[in-house]
Amino acid sequence: MLEVTSPFHILAGHYENCFRRHGDTARGVDWPDAEGARVRYRVMAELARDDGDFLDFGCGAGHFLDYLQQTRTPCPGYRGLDISPIFVDLCRSKYPGVVFDCMDVMAPDAVIPSEDYVIMNGVFTEKREVPHEVFFDAMTAVLTKVFAAAKRGMAFNLMSKYVDWERDDLFHVPYDNIIRFVMSLSRHHLIRADYGLREYTVYVYKSPQL
Repeated sequence: MLEVTSPFHILAGHYENCFRRHGDTARGVDWPDAEGARVRYRVMAELARDDGDFLDFGCGAGHFLDYLQQTRTPCPGYRGLDISPIFVDLCRSKYPGVVFDCMDVMAPDAVIPSEDYVIMNGVFTEKREVPHEVFFDAMTAVLTKVFAAAKRGMAFNLMSKYVDWERDDLFHVPYDNIIRFVMSLSRHHLIRADYGLREYTVYVYKSPQL
């Protein structure tokens, strides 16, 4: 079990417990079902409008790489990163020859690998018992550092406020709040809420996408 030192260590402990209960499945990384998880992988992959490489930030069990291998020919370059040594060890055993980094990116000496695109799928959809304001500040600190390392752009998803009810353990963020922050990073961004789940995905690019 990871020592609890930040909101993301709390999340990592939660996902490790899910993996112990459900194994290498969608529920093992706390997605409700495999169908919805696959939709999220598609939306994340569509961040890239060319053949650029991906950094899978918060890679979990590596299921995004499975999606890329099944749907992209040739498969684009891929590198995984996670704060959890349990998931990194799992991925290294599943995918020999693929680089997986075990890292707390907010550690003072952490250097985020520089790839074309960074996808952050499910990294900010749950906050567990962390207060909303604390988690928002932690998220913006991570996104600022990640975007600086990305060569072309990044994608991340959040829970929508436009739902029948909100769960206290999930991270529901109004569009206005996140776009106010994203504008401090780049004017080149897009909100996607067109894929039928109770969430939305934000693409942030370094340059215009024409």
